[in-house]
Amino acid sequence: MTIAIIGTGRMAEGLGRRLVKGGEAVSLCGRDAGKTETAAKRIGATAGRVADATEAEVIVLAVPWRAAADALSAAGDVSGKIVVDITNPVGPDLTLALGTTTSAAEEIQRRIPKASVVKAFNTIFAELYGLALGPDDIPPQVPYAGDDKAAKDRVRAMIEAIGFEPIDAGPLRNARLIEPLALMTINFGYALGQGRRISPRFVKY
Repeated sequence: MTIAIIGTGRMAEGLGRRLVKGGEAVSLCGRDAGKTETAAKRIGATAGRVADATEAEVIVLAVPWRAAADALSAAGDVSGKIVVDITNPVGPDLTLALGTTTSAAEEIQRRIPKASVVKAFNTIFAELYGLALGPDDIPPQVPYAGDDKAAKDRVRAMIEAIGFEPIDAGPLRNARLIEPLALMTINFGYALGQGRRISPRFVKY
């Protein structure tokens, strides 16, 4: 599949590099042409403008939550596209800026009703994309949620392509649960001193 990642930060570059290694055709799309070109070369992807993202089958929104609306506006018409939301609505002092009755993913879906939004990758620190996993290693688990089965299947394939473990978290409204989980992980990593090589995992007993 063709995948366009909007963003040039550590999350965009980390996920992009792993997708390229997994055999996917990836483009990094950003506002700063020079920065985007440099980042794309580092990971073996192509570079483009944000408006070029709509040429791909799957668009990954890898910008801060507060920049999501502007990024989508710059992308243009995303009708019929799969949009993977990896944002986290982080408020002051690592609190949740949205939650309980809605989520960042649901707000994005309302903004682009003719696209299929899937929540995924938001519980993963950028550092984990550099993991070299052996056959006996336990991969990070990636919850993903959405209302379009075909879109979810594409995202599941992305998660498998990078060697991580997909876990179907149900409909998009369950992003209301995944995003607080991510904020707890961020708190563990920063405020509680656990570092950024951790991720949540669900285990059956």
